[in-house]
Order: sequence, then structure tokens, then C-alpha cells
Amino acid sequence: MTSRHSRHATGATDDPTAAEHRGGFGAWLRETVIIVVSALVLSLVIKTYLVQAFYIPSSSMEQTLLVGDRVLVSKLAPGPLELSRGDVVVFKDPGGWLPEMPTAPQPVWRQRLTDVLTYVGLLPQDSGEHLIKRVVGLPGDEVACCDDDGRVTVNGAPIEETYLADGARPSEVEFTTTVPAGSLWVMGDNRQNSQDSRYKQGSPGGGSIPVDNVVGTAFVTVWPVDRWQLLRNPGAVFEEVPQP
Repeated sequence: MTSRHSRHATGATDDPTAAEHRGGFGAWLRETVIIVVSALVLSLVIKTYLVQAFYIPSSSMEQTLLVGDRVLVSKLAPGPLELSRGDVVVFKDPGGWLPEMPTAPQPVWRQRLTDVLTYVGLLPQDSGEHLIKRVVGLPGDEVACCDDDGRVTVNGAPIEETYLADGARPSEVEFTTTVPAGSLWVMGDNRQNSQDSRYKQGSPGGGSIPVDNVVGTAFVTVWPVDRWQLLRNPGAVFEEVPQP
């Protein structure tokens, strides 16, 4: 009796169908883990070296960018590629540009998950310490406003800023500045609703921002879907500007 029981028990543990099921599940689990980890690593590499998503929190770049838009930012400029006048750039607050913003309380687990997904690039970066503006002056440029026709001038040449928001004036503030080495003069397209370089002239750099603070150049709006558009550099606006 004992012998028959032992043979029965041994046969149950060697059931080929159960073993095949366990082996199939294990293979599926390993493949799933490999795919997820590979996707996270690839996303992190892309975010670190190539492209990062950002969320537009304010109206300072209307009508080019609206509140709630998500944009992709190329990290190739500055770097392998050079920045140009007219580029839309995301940059880290050099200090004193952004007010302290209250944050709505949320569960710790949700905040941690959001932080992780943002870090690896699966969620867009919020506006906590970043801004987005348009480059109007490069290092060494003299940027001023306004000429007799109310236009901004760069190195003495007036520019027709076709990207300005409907009804926006080039500037309600008169200024003349020379952009320091290693810096950029940036302005919002919605001039009367943009706290940009014009209003930071009392800060270090005279309102210009360090190139080193630039994360990259925005090149496409990806969300919402009806707002999809390439953000092309308006090169014609600056083609008559002489070198400083």
C-alpha cells in the first residue's frame, strides 16, 4: 500500500501539463520584466540626452503655445547644435524669475510615482523651476526697443515679429541692452503677459539668462492632438540682423 501511494504521489509532481504551465508563466514573466526595464532605460536615456517633454503652465507664449500644451524639447541645442535667434527654449530659472507656487496636497504614493515617471521621461516636466521663452538676442547682440515704428531692434536692425500674439505690442517697456557672453536675451510671444528679460534687468546678467541654464529647444507640440504642430524657427524675422 505504501509503495502504491508513493508511486501516486511521485506521478502527481511530475505532471507534464503543470510543469509546462509553470515554465510558460515563468518565461512570460521574464520577458515582461525585460521589456518594461528596457523601456524605462531607453526612456531615461532619451530624456537625458535627446528629448524631454514639458508642460506649458502660462499664457506668456500665446498664440504659439497655449496653457496645457505639451511640447517636446530637443537637447541637441545647446550642444552639438547651436542656438539661434527665434528658437523657443526651455530653461531653468536662474533665480528670482518664478514665484513660489503652492502645491495641492496628494497622497505620498502618488507623488512618488509621479516623481519616478517624470524622472524617467514618461510624464512631462512641470513648470516647478523651468520657463519657456523665445530667444531674441544672442551673446554680444544689442537688443533695444523701441524704434520710431515701435519695433524691437537687434544690432540696430528692426525686426517684424510675426510670432507675436494677436494684438500684442513688441514691448510696452523701453530698454537697451547688450547681451553678455554666454547669455541669451529671451522674451515671450505674448509680450503684455510675459515676465521675461525686460523685467529682470536689475538681476545678475541684466535680464539675460545663462546659456548653461537652457535645457533645450522646443520643436513640436504633441498634446492635445488638435494642437499638434512643428515649432519652426522664424528665420526670416532675423535674416537682416547683422553680426555684433
